[in-house]
Order: sequence, then C-alpha cells, then structure tokens
Amino acid sequence: MAAPERKSSAPFQLPTDWPAPHDPNAAARLMERFAELGPDKARIAKQPAVAAMLAALGGNSPYLSDLALREAPALLGIVANGPDRAVANAFAELATIRPSERRAIVASGMRRAKRIVALATAIADIGGIWNLVKITGALTRLAETTLRLAVAHLLRAAHDRGELALPQPDEPTDGSGFVAIGMGKLGARELNYSSDIDLVLLYDPAAPIYTSRTAGEALGGFTSRMARDLVTLMETRDADGYVFRTDLRLRPDPAATPPAIALPAALIYYESLGQNWERAAMIKARPVAGDLRLGAEFLEAIRPFIWRKGLDFAALADIQAMKRRMDQHAESRQAHSQMRAGSTGGRSSSEQGPVARIAGHNVKLGEGGIREIEFLAQTLQLVWGGRDPSLRVTTTLEALRLLVRAGHLGRRAATELARSYGYLRKVEHRLQMVADRQTHVLPDSAEGLERFSRFMGHDDAQSFAKELIHHLDQVGRHYAEVFGEVPGEAIPTGETWDFSGVDEVPPQTAASLTTLGYTDIPAIVAAVRGWKAGRPRALRSDRARMLMAQMLSPLLAALARQPQPDTAFNRFDILLSRLPAGVQLLSMFQRNPHLLDRIAAILGAAPWLADHLASHPAALDGLLHPEDDPDPGQRLRSRLRGASTLEDIINITRRMVREEEFALAVGTMDGRLDADTGGTQRTALADAVLAAMLEPVMTDFAARFGKVRGGGMAVVALGKTGSREMMAGSDLDLMLIYDHPEDATESRGGAKTRTLPASTWFVRAAHTYIAAVTAPGADGPLYAVDMRLRPSGNKGPVAVSLRSFQHYHANSAWTWERLALTRARVIAGPPALRARIGAAITEALTHAGTPEMIRADTVAMRARLARDLPPIGQWDVKLRPGGQIEVEFIAQALQLVHMPEHPEIHSETTRIALRHLADAGVLSEAEAGTLIRAALIWRTVQGMLRILLGRGAHKDLSAATARPLLRAVAAIGIQAVDSADLLLKLDEVAREVRAIFVRHVGATEG
Repeated sequence: MAAPERKSSAPFQLPTDWPAPHDPNAAARLMERFAELGPDKARIAKQPAVAAMLAALGGNSPYLSDLALREAPALLGIVANGPDRAVANAFAELATIRPSERRAIVASGMRRAKRIVALATAIADIGGIWNLVKITGALTRLAETTLRLAVAHLLRAAHDRGELALPQPDEPTDGSGFVAIGMGKLGARELNYSSDIDLVLLYDPAAPIYTSRTAGEALGGFTSRMARDLVTLMETRDADGYVFRTDLRLRPDPAATPPAIALPAALIYYESLGQNWERAAMIKARPVAGDLRLGAEFLEAIRPFIWRKGLDFAALADIQAMKRRMDQHAESRQAHSQMRAGSTGGRSSSEQGPVARIAGHNVKLGEGGIREIEFLAQTLQLVWGGRDPSLRVTTTLEALRLLVRAGHLGRRAATELARSYGYLRKVEHRLQMVADRQTHVLPDSAEGLERFSRFMGHDDAQSFAKELIHHLDQVGRHYAEVFGEVPGEAIPTGETWDFSGVDEVPPQTAASLTTLGYTDIPAIVAAVRGWKAGRPRALRSDRARMLMAQMLSPLLAALARQPQPDTAFNRFDILLSRLPAGVQLLSMFQRNPHLLDRIAAILGAAPWLADHLASHPAALDGLLHPEDDPDPGQRLRSRLRGASTLEDIINITRRMVREEEFALAVGTMDGRLDADTGGTQRTALADAVLAAMLEPVMTDFAARFGKVRGGGMAVVALGKTGSREMMAGSDLDLMLIYDHPEDATESRGGAKTRTLPASTWFVRAAHTYIAAVTAPGADGPLYAVDMRLRPSGNKGPVAVSLRSFQHYHANSAWTWERLALTRARVIAGPPALRARIGAAITEALTHAGTPEMIRADTVAMRARLARDLPPIGQWDVKLRPGGQIEVEFIAQALQLVHMPEHPEIHSETTRIALRHLADAGVLSEAEAGTLIRAALIWRTVQGMLRILLGRGAHKDLSAATARPLLRAVAAIGIQAVDSADLLLKLDEVAREVRAIFVRHVGATEG
C-alpha cells in the first residue's frame, strides 16, 4: 500500500525508509559524485534521509543515478519541497515554450521536462510519497503535455512553411483537423514508468486549412510526414535523452495503412471491419493532442462499434482467445529464460520453489499478471457497457469499482484485484527504473532476483517471491472465476449425434432422441440438418454454426426436459428463424448455462412468452440482471447518460422496458416473484419511465414552442398503475394535469419559436408526451396508454388544468370516477404542482357523496359491467361474480364512504386499503383477510394466464401450461391436483367475496 499523500500545507519531510542498495559501492560512488558538485550538496548528502535516498538510487538503478547527477538542482528541490513542487515547476517551464519556437528549443524543453518528472516520480514512488494513481497521472500528464506541444509546433511550422492556413496560428491545434487519440495506458491515464505511448493519428481531409501544396493527392504525403515528424520529435535520443517511445500500430490495419489515417477511412474501417480486440482497445481511447473536438466527434461516431446495444457475450470468446495466444507467447519466452538459467529442471511451476517459479516471469503478460486484471475489467465492460453507460470508463481501478456497484463483480474480488494491481504496477515500475527499459520481465537468474528484491524493499528473493506469488495466484483465481466458463474451441458434450445425410435418420441418433422424449424424430432431424447447413439467417456464419455444434447436446437436453419436448423444440426453431444473427444468443447460452434451462421452460409452457421472445429476442438480456441491481429509476438514468436526442431516449427506454418486462414475466412464471412483488416491481419500472420521459419531452417541446411562464404539467397514474398492481401486458391508465399563473396567457421563447395560447400549449405538450410514451418501434410501442379515466373521459381534452380538475370533481364527477380516483398517484412533474394535485385528489375523495349514494352507484356500476362485459370463459377471474373487480369495488367504495371520518384509511393499493379498513373497524379481520387473500389469488391467476397465454386468453389449459399456474397458486396456499380442481377451489373463493360485496356494498340483480 502506498503511503497517504501529504497535505501541501505541511512542510515537506523526506522519508527515511528507503530500499537498501544491492550494490553498496555504486551507492557510495553516487553520494561521492553528488558531494563533489559543491559544498552545499555535500552538506545535504550527509543528511540521513538524503543519504538513504541516494543510496537507494545509486545502489539499485544506474538510470536514476545519472538523472540525480544531471538534475541535481531539481533533486535538491525535491529534498526541500517534495516531488509535487518539482513536477509543477517542470510543467510551468514547459508551458513557457511557444509552438513557434525553433524545433531544437522545443525538443530540448520537452526532454528536460521528461528528466525532471521522471526523477521526481521515481523518488515519489520508491519513497511511498505518492499513490499509484498520482504516479501514473504525473507520467500521463507529461505525455499529454509534451504531445500537445509537439503537435502544436508541427502544425505551426507547417503553417509558417505555407503548407497549412490555420485559422488561429497562435493556437495551432484549434480547428486543425489533426488529432492524436491516446490508446492503451495513455488513454487510461495509467502510463507506467518507461511506457511507450500508443497513438492513433487522424486527420480530416475536409478541413479548410490545406493550401495548394498539401491539398488533393499531396494530402496523404503531408499527413504521413506530420506523423513521422511527431514520432521523431518524441522518441529520438540525443544528448538530452528522449521524451517517449511512440507506437502507431493500434491504428486500423497498420500493415496496409499510412501512419496518419483519414477520418472517413477510419470510420468505415471500424463500422465494417473492426474486431472485438479493437473494441476492447477503444474502451481506453481519448483525444490527447491536436484538434480535441475532432477526436471527441470521432469517438462519438464509433460509439456504436465499441458499445453494442445488447449484452455482448460473443466478445468474451474472441478476447479470451487473444489472451490464450499471448499466454502461449509469454510462457514460451519464460520457459526459454528459465531453461537458459537452468532453474526449472523440467518441473511444473507448482513443484518449483518460490524463487524458481518467478524467475523470468512477465508481470504484465504472464499468468496472474497486470494484463489479466485489465482484460477482466475490459471484457466485463464490453459485455455490460452497451446497456449501462456508467461502465464506460477508461481506468482499470475505476472500472473495477463501477463493476462492483453495478453488481457484475464481487466486492471482495474487486478489492483483491485492485490491491494486486497496485502491487504489480509497483513491480513493473521498479523493473523499468533500473535502466529505463520498457520491460516487464523479472530477472531469470537467482543473483538477478536477489538484486531486484532489494530494490523492492525485501531482504532476500525468497520473501519477495512469496509476496509476488500471493498476488499472482490471487489474480489468477479471480480471472478464472470470470473466464473459466468461457469455452475454447469445443465443448465436450457426452453425446454423439449424427445429423449427416438428407433422407434416412441414423439409428443411433433416432434412438438418442427417442430416449430424451422426442416423438417426431424426422422433423427434429430435418430441422437440425437445416441449422447445420446454415439455412436460418442466424446460422449463416461459420462462427454461429460452430457455436451451435457446441451447444447442440445441452440444447436438445434442455428442450427435452419440458412436458412436450417436440413443442418446445418447434418454438425454439421459430425463435432461431426470426433472429438476424445467432452468435450473440448462442454465446449467451454458452456463457450462462442456467439461461438455457429457463428459456427451455418458457418454450415448453408459455406460448405467449415464447412468441414474445421470438419477436423481441433482445428481451433475453433482462434475465441476466444481477440480483442486487439498483432500482429501475437508477438503472434507467444510468442507461440514458449516453442519450443525446429524444429519439435516443425513447429507443433506450423501450429496450429496457422490453428486457425488464420479460424478466419479470419469467420470474413470475418460475416462482421467484409473487403477484404482489411482481406488481410492485413492474409499476416501479413504469413510474421510472414516465418520470424520465417527462422532462426531455417538455424540453424538446419548449425548444419549438417556448415556455409558459411559471407553468408545469404532472402525470397522474390510475388503475393498476396507480395501485402498484400492474401485470404483464397492463396498459398505463394516465391523466395529465397542468397549471400556470392566470396572467401567463401564452408561451414565450426565442425568435425561432412559435407562440401558443397557454391551454393549447399544454394540450399539445400532453399529446407529444403520450406520443413519446406510446412511440412504436420495430418491437412495438413502448407502452399502451389508456386515458379514459380523465375528466369527461374520451370526450375531454387529453390534459386538464388543475382548476378544471377541481371544478369538475366538485360539481360534475360521477361516482365511478371517484372510485377510480382512489387509486390515483401523482408520479411525475414539478414537486409543488404534484403536492397541489395530491391535495385536490384528497379533497375530491372526501366529498364523494353520501354513503347511500356511493353504495347505490357502485352496485349499479357492477350490474352494468355484468350486463355489458360478462366474463369470457371460466378463467376470467376479473369479471366473474366475486372476482377481482368486486374485491376492488369493495375497497374503493368503502374508502369513499368512510374517508370523511377516517382519512387515514386511504391507500392506492387494494390490499393496503383493505388492511386500513380493518384497522378502522369498517371490515372485520376475517373479512379483510378473505379479501386480501382473494385479491392475491385473482391477480396471481390473471397474471399467470397473461404470461402463459397472452392478454384476454381464457381458454382451457393444456397440462404443460397448467403446471406453472398450479405451482403459482400452491405458493399462496391453494393446492390443486389439476386445472379442473383449481376451478372448483376458485369458485369457493368467489362465493366468499360475493357475500362480502353484498354485505357491505349491496346486492345486484341476477
């Protein structure tokens, strides 16, 4: 662990604890040579802390020895004031160099800054004065600052030569159309002590800065020279040293492209040919020098390439394959080093002693090394970052933290990985400080390891090896936990299938399928042969067919475990035929085997859900939420961070709703959610969507039609949305209420906005809002909205003013509208307006009429429903006598009757209102218990039937469909052997509800 950073207000004190020199003679020579620079330096060198520091530098690192002598004034400044001041002074000096200076002055200034920052950073690192983030941050800032000066200088020089016509020569990079994109550790602000800097250089051929000397065919040659000059300026070694080695090989197709790439060519490449490893690399990309605005626009343009809309498990295998190739290369080099040193003796690493095991080990690329931590973070970012923009960060440590917060990585794993990352980076830096070489490989001899162990602060190689191995093993274990299930080239299936040929079915295959439970063997075989031939569009790629070959046995087995295997198989075949591509789905199954069983259960028992999945395959992503996901509002806000337009907001929201609704339906079907919990979660999702959509819609509308001063609009939920009892496929029952000062009669805006009368403005804004909430997409509308419960129903305006709402309910409202209003919730809008609407709703409920009128109107309403909307079949538990509608009418009517004396009984949620009515003595405990139980039973049956068969389906149930329904009602206390037995038990519940309705509300005719 690095020492905590010192407060700048405290006087600096040099640490006294420094690594012992492995070469005492070299340490003594450095102190002698330093003292020879003058009496003041001799006096300082005799101070114990300074002497220990010089011994550590001189006795372990020839490179730092040379720096200490060459930059003695800077070293004295570090001793007196600390490394922060020295680094700040170096950057201040660098800032005085203007881009128009001669190249020799620019080059010399950059190299001097490099020497001072390198010396100060090394001392801060070795002495534990800075933590890792500050160390890598200083090195990264040095790279950025020198790059920006170098690019600005080259652009200004080209301008002075007449090759460019820069719009602002004194600020050469502004509008220059030339940008350096930092990649790798530079992009992540994680440069190591002797890093290369990875760059992608881009230029805009349409920038209006090129003269006749560089335009047209000459442009490619000019930008290539710019790139070469930049590399030369950064990495050429002279008497002053060098700045940074520079690597341009991460650009698109480096073997076939020039060192600087035209922006259109880069965009075409990433959109059409970019590979998964390049997506992973682009996670860390950011503009670092030149035209930063151009760089930001480029990264925004390729954002869809980097961050896929759905969960991207297909990338895992590609990245893991690349990692395996790197491992093989690293293992080959390490084995060569150990063989040369004679350290292995043919033994495995587990049989070697600690020192022999780490000899020649690559702490970056080797097993348990830095790259494994980076790969782990990056791949999880790729998988989940397409739908969670909060994960789109460049730094490894921040990615680990955010992955924990999002529930994709365990807290303990992230803590241990972060600790090991810090330690391994410390080892990496010390290796590079010895001779300023970009190495990550430990010495391969026992003597070399003893020397390096001293530099790491250990007494011997044995103790260093044990500490290092602890971190390597820890990283390896967590890496295996994440990637261990990612398959290689094939998965052993335990079955031998022969689907070759076109006519006869091989006997062994037929026998295996029959044993599994399939009956229509020729149809199954014909379908699989079509899969193998790539007939479905989803299986036309070699990769997709390979994945299908690997997943075929577990897929057939999972489908065969359903009550009707042939039906489940046919539904999967339909799903596959509708997919645009199969790699993502099959990779998801491969990575998440439990998901295959859940999907098979859906295909076997829930035809409506199966059809829904076939139409909306992206809904599968919703089944992979971590259990400790944040609430829907937080998830939606996180996803919307990447949205830039109202259309983006609608599309992102629609996708999330599809995923969440599907996950809730599956959770209900497999028994993890009861009707109460599912209703609460589904309503929370709708609340989040309605609230999140309101502000951007109003902002977009105001941009076109101005604003009504002091005005606002609120969203009121009614029905199942208001009562937090939504089921699969529920409409949103909404009412929109607005208010504004009486003297604000029309909207006001800029010169390009239209002015509207205030009432017209809000009505049109309401239409715009509803259009956004119901916006159709390729997979259907976001939500279906029903606004018939607003004042005057469909005859009234789509939005009403608060004053009109109050007047209507004071003078004109029907009792049925007051019944509906008991479930009204204000869920979005300005807080003050929401409070006033809430008060108006309470006022309307407490003045609903006399008890006799309320009961009579409720009975009449029930009778009318029975006449006009009779139950459809025996499973219509909503409209049947004693059904769900009567439970709700009891709760609503009794609230209206008794709220004037007992305002505390009110609740939008039926079961809570019934409990309040019992607490107030309006209902007996037995009656309330019966009604609360009935409400749960009716919503369980109705909700499950919707999930299994779709909305409005009341036909007889098959045995396969009845099974999850029987399981669901058993969980709430109704044990039934089959669907017929369940209907008998539901009749008993209905009779009890009907009796309570008659007793407390009244009897209807018939």
